[in-house]
Amino acid sequence: MFGFFARKGPFKANIAPCDASFEVRPGDNLLKAALDNGLPWPHNCRVGSCGQCRCRLKSGKIKALNDFSYVLSGEEMDSGVILACQTSLRSDVEIEVVMDQPPTQLSQPKTVAGAIADMRALTHDILEVCIQLDAPLPPYLAGQYAELTVPGVIEKPRSYSFAAAPDAEQPGLVRFFIRHVPEGEMTTWLHAADRRGQRVSVTGPYGSFWLRESPAPMICIAGGSGMAPIKALLEQVSQQGFQRKVTYVFGARTQDDLYCLTRCARSRRAATAISISSRCCRASPMAATGPACAATAPTSCRPMRTICPTATPICAGRRAWSTPRSPV
Repeated sequence: MFGFFARKGPFKANIAPCDASFEVRPGDNLLKAALDNGLPWPHNCRVGSCGQCRCRLKSGKIKALNDFSYVLSGEEMDSGVILACQTSLRSDVEIEVVMDQPPTQLSQPKTVAGAIADMRALTHDILEVCIQLDAPLPPYLAGQYAELTVPGVIEKPRSYSFAAAPDAEQPGLVRFFIRHVPEGEMTTWLHAADRRGQRVSVTGPYGSFWLRESPAPMICIAGGSGMAPIKALLEQVSQQGFQRKVTYVFGARTQDDLYCLTRCARSRRAATAISISSRCCRASPMAATGPACAATAPTSCRPMRTICPTATPICAGRRAWSTPRSPV
């Protein structure tokens, strides 16, 4: 009975150590409210998978929208760590989080309509989807992502990383690498037919993945459609110049799953500090000829094709959380 008369919000979130505060409206989660108020809150997915929006609840009451244990350890949860994107408020709260320090002022996300201008298969299960926008999106950083919806068809937004550096893209055009996920509503729809001309909505930019200033070497590791943000970063490095040594390793199940090698090689030629290697776990039937497919043991993961064999294992600038995502 008392719960029926409980206050529904809005509630106030006080953030330390940056000494910020903002209002969280009913129906909003903590991360959304922070981003709406222009705070550079760390995040990379907004669906509870990446773990980068984690923060510590110092006081107040919250409601977990999903099980935090999917990403957080028991020790973290015992110490008050929560996921901002999966948290709604039940009272005013005190939160502790270290904000991102972007190299430039981050753009506020905006929704822009457009149409699918081109689609082409990069592999048997990855499409490059190019969207011509009716108006430009706010400037994004290489490594960030946007949310895509198809009005009247798929209303729940799906997140995809920009697959080109801003300066490498044509005006008003954005592109994404989208892998078909079995039972994924958006990806199944996209891969089922030629969708050129279909009206879509793009919202962004979002995300905390971008180049950090540091003298340390950098390693990038990706597979599948995870190529997109790394390719964008490599394009930015090759265009703007970069003093750090960069190593990129791209993994695939078979040689038929390798793609964009020529485009990445262009970045390497433009910036000699970049080393690029591709790795396959096994040879594909189509590619099972010649010395590149000499590795046949199915239980081993051996190098199948190498663009630059001098890759050195080095440390990345920001930790990437490899928790599986839900189908998209």
